[in-house]
Amino acid sequence: MSPAVVTEQRPNELVWSLTNGVVLSKCLHAVAELDLADYIGERAVSAEELAARCGVHAGALDRLLRLLGEHGVFHPADGGFRHTPASELLRTDHPRSMRAYARMMGLRGFVEAFMHLEHSIETGAPSVETVNPGGFWAYLHDNPHDARIFGQAMTARAAADIAALVAGYDFTRFAAIADIGGGRGHLLRAVLDAAPDARGVLFELPDVIGALDVEHERLTPQAGDFFVDPLPAADLYVLMEIIHDWPDAECLSILSAVRRAAAPGATVLVIETILHDDRPDPRGRMLDVIMLAISGGRERTARELDELSQSAGFGKTTLIETTGALRMVETTAV
Repeated sequence: MSPAVVTEQRPNELVWSLTNGVVLSKCLHAVAELDLADYIGERAVSAEELAARCGVHAGALDRLLRLLGEHGVFHPADGGFRHTPASELLRTDHPRSMRAYARMMGLRGFVEAFMHLEHSIETGAPSVETVNPGGFWAYLHDNPHDARIFGQAMTARAAADIAALVAGYDFTRFAAIADIGGGRGHLLRAVLDAAPDARGVLFELPDVIGALDVEHERLTPQAGDFFVDPLPAADLYVLMEIIHDWPDAECLSILSAVRRAAAPGATVLVIETILHDDRPDPRGRMLDVIMLAISGGRERTARELDELSQSAGFGKTTLIETTGALRMVETTAV
């Protein structure tokens, strides 16, 4: 059971709620770190039992879970707590688990970056530089534990969108598909399953490729840096949530590297949280500020992605809607 959705708030209550959003975020992070959701099954579990399993204070845990319950995450019932559809996503065994994402947003690099958001507002540069002067990617390199959580979070977050992406685009038209910066290959594996005659190349950094277990007979890993190394030849290039990580100059460099590798007529598919410029877009605008603070990148409109693509030597883009949160722009090498 979830609480009623409040569609309107008095201005003072709205500001109060937004200001205290950090409390809810930290509660989710704490629950994810404790693996607490894994200890709740079909029956309600008491705060005392959960606290004993997690090694924490029962009274404090009860108060935290009751707060989350007011927002639809866990449900107080039968002297304990049951799952809601939202809290089930914090289980480690859920196919669309968001536990890693909740853990990621509580990492030092993220928390301290948002504590110093004024750095981004004053300079336009990512405030994560106040945590690590080398920026976010250097921070992950220097903190392998956090890097693992980040990788798990990105994989899990993408898993929720993959079905909509595969259903929303005809990948069977292509014989060779290159996933540029494709992480652990979660998208490419699903694409190859949907396109049984295609072969795929997963292009990623050497550290990622070195830790990869390749389990797909038509998937070939290729280690490299898209700012330095040549990209593979392909009929279709997929860039899922890559462009939004970077400022315009770096985006143009990435797309230009794709254009150098692509034969005329090759297709490029950019998959992003493409901003709506004709209606409210709170999710997209939230991600846009996250990019501002963390990577120095940004979310873009379809028009902005079209301008970048044409500057890199591609034709005019076509916007493709999906049933999920992500949208696509398609273009071809001219």
